[in-house]
Amino acid sequence: MLGSDMSEQTKTTGHGSAGRALLWVAILLSVTLLGFVTATAVRNNPIYSDREANGVSKYRFIETCKELAADTEALTVGAAGQSIPLKTLIEQSAPLKAGDTIHADLDAEPAQIIKATQPVDGGGWTLTAPATVAVHSRAGGVNTLGQLPLQCAHDKKTGKTTAQLSLPGQ
Repeated sequence: MLGSDMSEQTKTTGHGSAGRALLWVAILLSVTLLGFVTATAVRNNPIYSDREANGVSKYRFIETCKELAADTEALTVGAAGQSIPLKTLIEQSAPLKAGDTIHADLDAEPAQIIKATQPVDGGGWTLTAPATVAVHSRAGGVNTLGQLPLQCAHDKKTGKTTAQLSLPGQ
């Protein structure tokens, strides 16, 4: 009896072709829906940009700005029409001790940074966001000096990205 029950359960009934057709329709609908969702997500991506029109992608521009801000040896501060090295400006008030390092970090939420990054007429990008300037000691202490606006710009013609801090009111 057991053998006959098995053969009845595995026996084809002839309705399999309708099930296969429904399965193919479900697969095609799923693929179509996935394509639509992907296309919609790409168009609504806030970091999406036209690299050809601006010389570099918005993402690469933002990352380059962060790198330039982190390079405090080369970072300058714009004051009264002059560019003063950040290190020189800080050392005017208090000399750095051996092992002290200067840090300048963008101090804005990623959504704020993306929103503040704007295309420039003729190609390029511009970004102005607050940067926190601090002195880190070798012992692990952090002396936060304050926030200054960091201005980054990418010029499509030259292919260069520049960054500079500004004094308040400048």
